[in-house]
Amino acid sequence: MEPVNDPATLHLEGIDLSFMPFWAETLEQREATFARLRAELPISYYEEPFFPDSPLPIPELSGYYAITKHRDIAEISRNPETFCSGKGAISILDLPPEMVEYFSGMISTDNPRHARLRRIVANAFSPKRVKAIEQSIERIAAETVASLANGNGGDFVADIAAPFPTRVICQMMGVPPSEEVTMLKASNTILAMADLEYIPEGVHPVNAFVNAAAEMVGIMEEIVQYRNNDDVDDITAALLRADIDGDSLTQQELSSFFVLLMTAGNETTRTAISHGLYALTTYPQQRELWWPNFEAHQATAVEEIVRWASPITWIRRTVTKDTTLRDIDFHEGDKILMFYNSANRDEDIFDDPYSFDITRNPNPHLGFGAPGPHFCLGAHLARREISSIFQELSTQMPGIEATSEPDRLLSSFINGIKHLDYAVKR
Repeated sequence: MEPVNDPATLHLEGIDLSFMPFWAETLEQREATFARLRAELPISYYEEPFFPDSPLPIPELSGYYAITKHRDIAEISRNPETFCSGKGAISILDLPPEMVEYFSGMISTDNPRHARLRRIVANAFSPKRVKAIEQSIERIAAETVASLANGNGGDFVADIAAPFPTRVICQMMGVPPSEEVTMLKASNTILAMADLEYIPEGVHPVNAFVNAAAEMVGIMEEIVQYRNNDDVDDITAALLRADIDGDSLTQQELSSFFVLLMTAGNETTRTAISHGLYALTTYPQQRELWWPNFEAHQATAVEEIVRWASPITWIRRTVTKDTTLRDIDFHEGDKILMFYNSANRDEDIFDDPYSFDITRNPNPHLGFGAPGPHFCLGAHLARREISSIFQELSTQMPGIEATSEPDRLLSSFINGIKHLDYAVKR
């Protein structure tokens, strides 16, 4: 078959992934669309979304390719020399370089700089510190659930799914408890995208985005000043002292990592936990299987929750040189969006992909990204958080269940749940 050279031919009638109302459709409607794309047009092409009245310079809108099959996403991820992260941004729009550095740092870099940053950060997570963090996760999970165990219900996101990972990360990084609410609000704003619930009235989303990140960095700078005069052994202090063969993080790199951890590390775990409760309510036989024999199913249940939730819907790569994938020609500068949500429902990879099955094994989901240099650095801790909170729910609140449909975040990037009513049956 001759390669496709005209991206204008790569579309199916009635489908536009850049059309924000598409992301306001029900999850079932969206999944039906991605199933159709996987079957009929695994790689499709769309014009970039346009954001009017943006305070930032509007770059030339060049369009992007949507990759929906698991195998193709895995191939792209294993070839960062051809499909890179460091050109433009990991967002659809190309952002000014200073914004890319400020907001996404490590995940918007390529080797050798990416390997350098990852090596320095990984070194801060020594076995001793990881063990301390794991103990902290278990304690915070127990405390979070215990504070609500005698209640009758409420909003699961506000009560458990959001504050739990926020508190874990804040304590890990040395953020004082008095700033946890500020961090949570700032994280909500940065990842809000088109959802106006988290954007102050009269403020452009881009300005709200910048202001929230600046607020986070201001708190981090205060923490850094304190850590420079103290022997506290948390991750912020470890990152400040990190020195590998004379190499250490710059202040800007530390700020960028801090913002990344406080947003992506918080939101993805929150999303997985929220989807997990809703899935266990929708599939009560899975909860009946898991709760009485928690440890036996713990590992596979956590992986299935992450697959099911697919917290990050997509991530971008940029083509560095002419190449061909699935009989389609790509050229230097082309933008590619890898839709993890679609890959995690790929019928060629998963048996019965639309069923929630805590015993699913193998489960090669892409919920933490595909294999390659950008596989999630915090995957181990995220798994620990998910398992810890559900273990506490199973023992302290075994009758917990969702009582409403999820109030979903209006976003193409995060498969978030803003609110989820729950009750506790006695």
